[in-house]
This record gives sequence, structure tokens and C-alpha cells, in this order.
Amino acid sequence: MFYSMALFAPLAGFLFVTALGCRLGDRFSAWFTTACLGFSCCIFWGCLVDFAGGADPIYIHFLDWLTFPKLKVAWGLYIDTLTAVMLVVVTTVSFLVHLYSIEYMSHDESLSRFMGYLSLFTFMMLMLVTSSNLIQLFFGWEGVGLASYLLIGFWHYKDSANAAAMKAFIVNRVGDLGLVLGIATVYFLFGTVDIQPLLAMLSEQASQTFSFLGMRFPALEVAAFLFFIGAMGKSAQLGLHTWLPDAMEGPTPVSALIHAATMVTAGVFLVARLSPLYEMAPYARSFITIVGASTALFAGTIALTQNDIKRVIAYSTCSQLGYMFFAAGLSYYNIAIFHLFTHAFFKALLFLGAGAVIHALSDEQDMRKMGGIWKAVPVTASMMWIGSFALAGIPFFAGYYSKDAILAAAWTGEGASATYACVVGLVAAFLTAFYSWRLLYMTFSGVPRADEKVMSHLHEPGYLMQIPLIILSGGALFSGMLGLYFVASPDFWSNALVLSAGLPHIEGFFHYLPLMIALVGVGLATLFYQVLPEIPKKLSETFQAVYCFLSRKWYFDELYEFLFIKTSLKLGSFLWTQSDQRVIDRYGPDGVSQWCLSSAKRTSQAQTGYLYHYALVFVLGLVAAGLWFLFLS
Repeated sequence: MFYSMALFAPLAGFLFVTALGCRLGDRFSAWFTTACLGFSCCIFWGCLVDFAGGADPIYIHFLDWLTFPKLKVAWGLYIDTLTAVMLVVVTTVSFLVHLYSIEYMSHDESLSRFMGYLSLFTFMMLMLVTSSNLIQLFFGWEGVGLASYLLIGFWHYKDSANAAAMKAFIVNRVGDLGLVLGIATVYFLFGTVDIQPLLAMLSEQASQTFSFLGMRFPALEVAAFLFFIGAMGKSAQLGLHTWLPDAMEGPTPVSALIHAATMVTAGVFLVARLSPLYEMAPYARSFITIVGASTALFAGTIALTQNDIKRVIAYSTCSQLGYMFFAAGLSYYNIAIFHLFTHAFFKALLFLGAGAVIHALSDEQDMRKMGGIWKAVPVTASMMWIGSFALAGIPFFAGYYSKDAILAAAWTGEGASATYACVVGLVAAFLTAFYSWRLLYMTFSGVPRADEKVMSHLHEPGYLMQIPLIILSGGALFSGMLGLYFVASPDFWSNALVLSAGLPHIEGFFHYLPLMIALVGVGLATLFYQVLPEIPKKLSETFQAVYCFLSRKWYFDELYEFLFIKTSLKLGSFLWTQSDQRVIDRYGPDGVSQWCLSSAKRTSQAQTGYLYHYALVFVLGLVAAGLWFLFLS
């Protein structure tokens, strides 16, 4: 009963502010939606405690949603250990984002609409992670996409926000095509879309193949690849990542909600939920490992040269998602979810901390115009330092436990993909530490670079923005220690995940190597931005081509512009002029309307207004009628 109420509480908040928000006012609407999320958060933390104690999976049937002769889809609530972890992550971050937004968005004229969108987004994410079948999962998947479109484009009067929202929506549709095809594939193979029965029947179709272009492919590999294409779009992996940095056009609380714990982690959740399928698809797992590791490296190199504080953190998210995926590709699904769990806290902390900095600097986001503000905003600066310690993997902070576990999994893994992931993961660890400290030094240290007017208004945020930061800093400090004994433990997961290996444990030099590499990154950033600050400029001038390549994000946007956008526009223009205008319009609606007009014009010419003309027509008509009847007789 309470679980169902907690599931629908965000939806109730959205419907309430949509219907009555204008009458009751923004302040009341904001607090009401926040209270709904607080209720859900408390209930689902209790749920996680129950499952940590060994509770059995729960299924609550709501209604028979779709009924066809060969397909029946129910709508219900399925909770197991994996779902419980995701519910806690989603509702905790969403509740804190709601609370933070009350102050951060207080001067916005559409606060109630914004809070309603946040609640709708949260409800759709809850629908996704509690689904017992792939159709309900797809409903939540698309609902999250819709809500993210509304949130990214919330400031609709900005062309850049509208373009970013449209870009996120379209790029995600590319990945969603893979998800749809994956659902169709497993339905064709098993005749059901219910996840648990489907996973139980995998061995029955282990030898099934599909024929394409004269070649045969294992059916389960095909399904696994298709599902991962869907995950790539939602989790912004290499190739379908271009929407993620542009999504920074939305308000900062949106960035924290989308990029910390909810939308971008949906792909990781999908792969973990279908772990029995991926254990029977080794080629797909190798592909996931390579793509995840490549994404971690790619995003890390771009973050080195970004100057927008939110974009640096956005590319960091993209990189950390790569870590999660290559852990899953190595069959360490528990460690992938462990990193998802810790990442949610310290990344939400970094985004909300960045929002506090932007708020303090009168909406300035360019780090080149910051600096020297730590004395004026000590609480915000401290929170950002804690988040960066966790992100860089410094001991006793959350990221240290989860990221090191992923690198240990790659070190102990077998095959070329594991070796590649290990090497690339270590390089990405160095990049993470370097760009994290670059952000801290450019933002808080040195001489103030903002103008005097901005500096005169510099201030700490109010308590409604500070409380979420303090709570999340606790997560960034302690979630790794707690998760190591619960979320990372194979015993914790019961039957929710297929775990082909236990928790990796290594000793000797490699045990300390990730930390040593991170410290090298910190030291190099300190040298570049504290001791010898002229070095970065000289390097960018000396290696201008490399700097331009990285700052332009490997030219992915330009490449897609050339390959797809311009081509699509040219094709659309050709079809519009040659097909629509010259054929369809000419012989269709335009041609028919012109014929009607010309016919009416000719007919109207007979209406002269002279009586003898009408009498003549009358006589001629009588004569014609008489001749007609005479002819018939």
C-alpha cells in the first residue's frame, strides 16, 4: 500500500500543480511537490533496508493494460534489490533537487510549472525502474525523454534552450529505435515481454540464429546489441553523446537531476536488469566494454578544455557512465550499480554546487571570469571540494571505493577488451583528477576575474540551497564505505543480478596505482593553475591543433552536421520543391482549388443581370428538355 502511494506521489504533485498551481501560488506548489517527493524518499529508503535484510521481491498488480490475442501486458509495481537501489537513488536526488529549486528558481515567473515538470520526470523514472515488463519500461523510458525535453527547454524564450531540448529529444529517438527493435526481437523469440519469465527462458533460445545478407547471427547477441543501442542513447555513450553537454541550457537543478542519478543512468539500469541476457551474449559484452572505456577517455579529454563550469561536470558525467558500462561489460554488474549509487551523490553535489556558484556570480558560468571567491562562499567551496575529492577517487571518499573496484575488475578481467578497459580507465582516472582540480582552481582560487559589480553582490546561497549540498556531501563522504558492504557485495543482490564473479580483490602495486595516477593529475593541475599559471596558455598556443580538436569536442557536432543534418535538409528541400510543390500540390489541393475557382469564374459570367438573357436560357432549356423526352420516346 505504502509502496504504491510512494510511486504515485510525484504524479499527484504534478497533477496538483498543473490543475491548481496558478490559483494557489508558486510557493505553495513548490512546497507541495517537495513534500510528495520527501514522502516517496522516506518510504523507499525503508524499502532498501528491507531488501538489505533479505526481503523477497514484491509485485503489485494495478491493471491489465494491453490485451491482445497473443500479447497481454499488465501495469504493476515490481520491486527487487536492483529496483530498491534505483528507487532510493532517484527519489533522494529528486527530493533534494526539489528542495534546492525552491530558492534557486524563486525569481522565475513559472516556478510551479518547473516543479511540476520535475515531479513528472521523477514519476516517469520510477515507472521505468519498477516495470515488470518491457512495454511498461518503454513507457517510462519515453516519458523520461518527454519530461527531459520540457525541462531542458524550460526557458523557451532562449533559442539555445529550444535547440538543446530538440537535440536531446531527437538523438534519444535514435537510441530508442534500438530499444524498440530489441523488445520486438525478444517477443519474437519468447512470445512474452514480461522480464522475469523472459529471462528464465533464455537457455531455450541459446542456439537460435537470424539470417541477414547471407550471414547468420546468434539471436541473443542481436537482442543484446539492440538493447545496448537504446542504452547508449539514454546514457550518452560515444556516438550518441552529443545531446548531453547541450542539455546544460536548462536550469542547473535540471542538470543535477538528469545527469546525476536519473535519466542518464537508465541505460546502466537496463543492462543490469537484463544481465542474464548479456551473460549469454559475450560479443555484446565485449562491445559494451570497449564503448564504455572509449567514452570514459573521450569525455575526459574534452573536459580538459571546457570553460563552462556546467559543461565540465557534464562531460565528467559522460566519462563516469563509461566506467559503469565497461564494468557491466566485464560482468561486474554489482560494481556498475555500486558506482551508479556513489556517483549519484557526488555528481548531484557538484552540479548543485556549481549552481550555487552561478547564483552567487549573477548567472556567470564561464570559469575564466571567476576565481578568488572561496572566502566569500566558503560553504559552497567546501562542498565542491568534497564532491571533487569523491570524483577523483581520493581515499575515504565515495568514488575511491567504486572507481577502484571498476579498475580492479578490468585488471583481473580476461581478453583484449578487459586490457583495453584497464589501460583507458587508468588514463581517464588521471584526466578526471586533472580537470576536477582545474575546475576548483579556476573557480575559487587566485585573483578575482569577475567585474566589480558582480563581486559586490557575491554571497552564499540561502539555507534551502545549502541543506541539499550538506546532505549530498554526506553521501559523497560515506556512500562508498556503506555501499562497499552492501551494494557492491554479491550477497546483497540475491537473484536480481547474474554475477559471474565475486568482488575483485588485488594486492601489490596495482592496488595503489589508481590513487597514484589521480595524485599525479592533482599535482599537475596544481602546477598548471597555481604555481605556473602561464603554462596552459603556452601549451594551447604551441599545440593549437590539439587544443582546437579537444575544445571543439572532437568535431562530432560538425561531423553530424555534415553527414546527417545538411543531408537531411537538402533532401527535405528537394522533396518539398520537386515532390510536394510540383506534383502533390500542383495536382492535388492546389490543382483542385484552381479548377474550382476557374469553373466558378466561368459559371459566374453567365450571371449577367439582364432579364432577356435569363428568358433566353429558360426557353433554350425548355427546348432542350422537350428534344430529350422526344428522343427517349
